[in-house]
Amino acid sequence: MGETAAVPVERVRIAAPGRWWQLTLGVICMSMIANLQYGWTLFVNPIEDKHHWGLPAIQVAFTIFIVVETWLVPLEGYAVDRFGPKLVGVGSGVLVAAAWAINAYADSLAMLYVGAIVGGIGAGGVYGACVGNALKWFPDRRGLAAGITAMGFGAGSALTVYPIANMIQSQGYEAAFLKFGLAQGLVVFLVGWLLKAPDDSVKHAAGALKAAAAPTPEYTPTQMLRSPPFWVLYVMFVLTATGGLIVTAQLKPVARDFGFANAQASLLGLTVMALPFTLAVSRVLNGVSRPFFGWISDHIGRENTMVTAFTLEGLSFLFLSRVGASPTAFVIATCLVFFTYGQIFSLFPATCADTYGKKFASANAGLLYTAKGTASLIVPVSSVIALNFGGWSSVFVVSAIMNIVAAGLALFVLKPMRGRLHTATR
Repeated sequence: MGETAAVPVERVRIAAPGRWWQLTLGVICMSMIANLQYGWTLFVNPIEDKHHWGLPAIQVAFTIFIVVETWLVPLEGYAVDRFGPKLVGVGSGVLVAAAWAINAYADSLAMLYVGAIVGGIGAGGVYGACVGNALKWFPDRRGLAAGITAMGFGAGSALTVYPIANMIQSQGYEAAFLKFGLAQGLVVFLVGWLLKAPDDSVKHAAGALKAAAAPTPEYTPTQMLRSPPFWVLYVMFVLTATGGLIVTAQLKPVARDFGFANAQASLLGLTVMALPFTLAVSRVLNGVSRPFFGWISDHIGRENTMVTAFTLEGLSFLFLSRVGASPTAFVIATCLVFFTYGQIFSLFPATCADTYGKKFASANAGLLYTAKGTASLIVPVSSVIALNFGGWSSVFVVSAIMNIVAAGLALFVLKPMRGRLHTATR
């Protein structure tokens, strides 16, 4: 759907009973899988202390999880489109519980890696079911719905990080893996039974919206892959995701190299430890940015919002590259980076559904989501650049350039391409 065609659709609101309930269920499920990614860092050192496998070998499990979770989403999204979100959600709940149960009893790296594979499949299934369902239930507010759903991925981690850390300290990491894994999986399993695809009220309302605007064809995944705008979106996703993933994975090394690992920062008259405060606040800002920018895009258009968000992210990276010896500036710059980074998880799924229809929205959004996996493969290069080409400041300058390029692609390439695609299908 082109930019001009989106305005009539976005100004009409669908009154469908139960759709906000479905959105809430999706947020709960996404919250339950957050620890599979964000809680992992709490277990790494305790595992090493017990088994002495080496931190690099243990962290391979995290890489496996990210790759499996990302690259299998298209298949899981196809299953959602074909069989509905209930089946995928319930099955994913079993896998989520099994993953951390396997980790609890893992006495070899191979077994730890199996747990990562199982967890990746389960987390990807939840993502495909919940995000795809949100896009279908909210054809009039896709940006907001996708953003709220994606925000749940951070909320779950924020609520449970301290309880998990306390249990690891008091009962051991095995008990934390087992008890939290079973609890998280059980919640997804139970809530999954309540997930359902849009009912006739949404389908009829969406049809009326299409009739009022211009018809949007329903692209199958293979048809979408042959469409040039998809590949522009994919490149833009990689460009904007890479910098955020680098900061997520490397924030502690960055703070250490900048000399801020144990430094204090002064904010609004308060003195805080720079790194712990940044880790806590950045998760909140990363989550809030998803519905915030999604909501804006529902009103001013996807590409216009992308230009604004990507430009702000680029400027934030430039600011981060120039923080010098100021811990306070480091905290502010890092928080700005996370705030402007989170929007990709609402803007790209919404744009994909706008452009290629909602019938295959789960599978199509899943294919686009693999760009996160592609970006994660670039992250290790950041260490090489930091070591050999001017430190982390150089990495952040490169990240800024990537975001500015993505902003240019959104305005000068994607927007006219989507307009031509819309015109050709009228």
